Amino acid sequence: MASGFGYTGGRSRCFVYWQEFSKCYSQADAPSQCRVQADDYLECLHHTKEIERAKAVRAEFIKQAEHQAKEGRKVADLLADGVIVSVGLIQRDRTSDGKEK
Repeated sequence: MASGFGYTGGRSRCFVYWQEFSKCYSQADAPSQCRVQADDYLECLHHTKEIERAKAVRAEFIKQAEHQAKEGRKVADLLADGVIVSVGLIQRDRTSDGKEK
């Protein structure tokens, strides 16, 4: 930990995690017993897991947007060909020759 002070002169945002890690480390027989506290402290400092998660969410969002755009192009192509696209929610009355009333 650099100085322990935040930008405004008070505690840094990760000071609590540092205290937990420091307490564990001083009482532990082996440093490996404090791996969870060390991971929490490092995550607070560097936000590596948070950034990784944000990248995964962004990638999925882009993937879904591309899929929706691809589906939108399919519908646009069908509409451009003059074929009426329907999901079948509205039933229209038709006469025997296929024209709408």
